[in-house]
Amino acid sequence: MAFTFYEFFAGGGMARIGLGCEWRCTFANEWCEKKAASYCAYLGGSELKVDDVANLRAEDLPGVPTLVWASFPCQDLSLAGSGAGLKGERSGTFTPFWKLVCEIIRQRRVPQIVVLENVVGALSSHGGGDFTALMDAMAQAGYRAGALVLDAIRFVPQSRPRLFIIGVQSNASIPSGILSATPDEAWHTASVQNAYSRLPRKLQKMWLWWTLPLPNFPVPPLSEIIEDEPAGVEWHTLEHTARLVGLMSPLHAQKLEKAKRLGTRIIGTVYKRMRPGEDVRRVQRAEVRFDQISGCLRTPAGGSSRQIIFVVEGKRIRSRLLSPREAARLMGVPEDYPLPQSYNEAYHLFGDGLAVPAVSWLEQHLLRTLATSCETRKAA
Repeated sequence: MAFTFYEFFAGGGMARIGLGCEWRCTFANEWCEKKAASYCAYLGGSELKVDDVANLRAEDLPGVPTLVWASFPCQDLSLAGSGAGLKGERSGTFTPFWKLVCEIIRQRRVPQIVVLENVVGALSSHGGGDFTALMDAMAQAGYRAGALVLDAIRFVPQSRPRLFIIGVQSNASIPSGILSATPDEAWHTASVQNAYSRLPRKLQKMWLWWTLPLPNFPVPPLSEIIEDEPAGVEWHTLEHTARLVGLMSPLHAQKLEKAKRLGTRIIGTVYKRMRPGEDVRRVQRAEVRFDQISGCLRTPAGGSSRQIIFVVEGKRIRSRLLSPREAARLMGVPEDYPLPQSYNEAYHLFGDGLAVPAVSWLEQHLLRTLATSCETRKAA
């Protein structure tokens, strides 16, 4: 029998896809109708309630889930965001979500496991105060917890580190193979260890150093997921491409020249950034990389957030936006996942989403083992 779970802030259902067939979703919530449409198109969605989480009540949530998963909004916790933290309009939706979790606990419908997923900026937001608040909320609800950083770059050609806070009921029996006595640098980055060191002593005593094996399979290069005849985007004009080249600093112009001298087809990516100029003003720069790794996908909040593909073949240079299917591949979703009709909707869906293989690795090597132990104890 599959473990049951709730998926909050579900987006296009990428956590559910990553958890796989060992898990059965009994309730999902997403406020954005466009994202919800993608969820339903691929997953059916009879269990999906499209509404603001603040409008939900405990009575909307069926049964007793083994796991509650929440990828709550990151905008106010991101290093590139507003800095409002957990009091912000978007990331502050954690509060009504957590009230729901606490209410079902009061009803003795206790989830054994809770996973909170967000950007790594959540570790340092407000000097670590927001992370402390999250850990304190877990502890007060009866959970011991720890944090891991999983980077999608271990599974797909995209640099996308994400924070996973995993809590388990304090009385649960935890198999030794998924715990470490000390930090593991592969998963407990310096930012995780610094966040732990800032916690009050009472929360440090509740801390768990979760651990995972390292993947040992090759990650496909970016060139393998790039379409020769992309759908949903057009190639830039020669003039547009030339303008992008003109925005490069000497360092990035040198990278491009080196790629041209290779004389073979090489694929790179470009993001436009605002950088300090020669005077006080900031200027727009086009920054290119040819290391076969995509930069982190983002939501399309202006042209600088859209990743650009550069195809260099000797002296010939072509450029275009990353296509919707390429964005989907960078998130590791199945090839038959239906794409939204609008380019911006597709890019927003995947830029806000979870890297499916990272979730699958966490499920296979930690969550499934933990859930089996919890459910076996309950049945005893």
